[in-house]
Amino acid sequence: MPESAVRQKAALFSLSDKTGAAELAKAFEARGVTIYATGGTRAYLIERGVPASDVEELTGFPALFDGRVKTLHPKVFGAILYERGDREHAKQAEKYEIPELVAVAVNLYPFEATVARGGTSLREAIEQIDIGGVALLRAAAKNFEHVVVLTHPSQYDGYRAALKSGEVTQSLRRKLAVAAFERTAEYDVAIAHYLATAGEILPSALPGALALTLPLAKRLRYGTNPQERAAFYVDRVERLPDQLHGKALSYNNLLDLDATLRLLSRAPLGAEFGSDRGRFVRAAIVKHAVPCGVAQRSSVAVAVREALMTDPVSAYGGIVATDAPIDGAAANELRDFFLEIVAAPGFGAEALATLRAKKQLRLMQFSATLPDELAHELRLRSALGGVLAEDDDPDAPPEKWRVVSTRRPTAQEWHDLAFAWDVVRHVKSNGIVIVKGGTTRGICAGQTNRVSAVQIAGRRAGSNAAGAACASDGFFPFADGLEAAVESGCTAIIAPGGSIRDDEVIAAADRHGAALVFSSYRYFTH
Repeated sequence: MPESAVRQKAALFSLSDKTGAAELAKAFEARGVTIYATGGTRAYLIERGVPASDVEELTGFPALFDGRVKTLHPKVFGAILYERGDREHAKQAEKYEIPELVAVAVNLYPFEATVARGGTSLREAIEQIDIGGVALLRAAAKNFEHVVVLTHPSQYDGYRAALKSGEVTQSLRRKLAVAAFERTAEYDVAIAHYLATAGEILPSALPGALALTLPLAKRLRYGTNPQERAAFYVDRVERLPDQLHGKALSYNNLLDLDATLRLLSRAPLGAEFGSDRGRFVRAAIVKHAVPCGVAQRSSVAVAVREALMTDPVSAYGGIVATDAPIDGAAANELRDFFLEIVAAPGFGAEALATLRAKKQLRLMQFSATLPDELAHELRLRSALGGVLAEDDDPDAPPEKWRVVSTRRPTAQEWHDLAFAWDVVRHVKSNGIVIVKGGTTRGICAGQTNRVSAVQIAGRRAGSNAAGAACASDGFFPFADGLEAAVESGCTAIIAPGGSIRDDEVIAAADRHGAALVFSSYRYFTH
């Protein structure tokens, strides 16, 4: 060789997403850097006039086992990992004709996109598990002082600009190395999650170890308060609602939007209720993550109007979401009301024209399946420097209701009880929801005693509590809670059983002629 192999500068390309690859490779070529590339990437570069050598010219081996082994070779990893300032390393590199790889551009097999398509077989998913690519990224990131690692086309322009300026700083190298380790961690978590849950390969269970490597979706102006920093991280950007209009979402907006969309998910009802899905449109309003109005009606406009009227003072500055597209009539109901967000699975042309006249109002369009997806995913919260995780236990017995009072609920009371029970599971404990005619009339959340919660919900309902249904997320420890509901005007009550004074509560219901239903489940929300 006219020049020892150890002094040969080279870059390695192995790309699933080849966006911007030719421009990046040309920047290396202009600086006399040899390009090595795997088969498909090499063909892509040559078609665009960039000379590139096949990786097998470096390794001396062809791609083996249907491409499962291409880059897993000492010459490749030696070229990445040897210490440039170590004399013994340099001798070994020269002896075995190992070049100096100055950059590695790799993006991994599209595992996440493959399994997200739906209908993917286990075999197809496994073939999208990248082995060599992950190893290349980790090796290059480990030796970032000497090797630049590029994991995404969005990084190419910045790196090319640094090359052109002649200053690829250690700070930039380290930043790219961090991104590489974040990407490999994210990739491994996605694979582990798929293998643990997809196709019921393993029994559904909480994970043995919880690894959260969520990519940064966006940095936010501030957190809950202006003096706090905040950012939004999410692994499935494609399922996020699309913003059609208005200002960027804030930290508080994101929390409230999540709470509102969860209110649109429907709990399965017993046979005596039939199914509300398809028969009624649901509209929900949230303020500071607390529901302040929910209604089910045959039209979206009526549902929106009724939900707003539950507590118009609290709804001011809140978020409205519906599980049916917003039409012109519904937009007119919202037009003169100050709101932060209106969210729906769609917006008619007339509705968009009306609502876009409100410059600050954010319009969010989400997939119709998103509320149910949110309701059934793993729920996480931070505590004591760690993370609490919970989900619905698939092995838990089905929820059961039983009428424990002498009087049974009427057909309308059954309907309102079911709706109230569906809403109260989203209300912070101690939670009370009063419903009449398919509309919440009084909601109270976050009280430290249940009697006060009932009284506050009753006062908010006012005269609308007469003949209404009341739901309590936890049992009544004494009869006074049920009596407060009856005094407000409620004629049917649903709550979990389990108090040592259940008999006293049942006796109080019978004294007042109220219908009382016990559930086998409670729904505390903390």
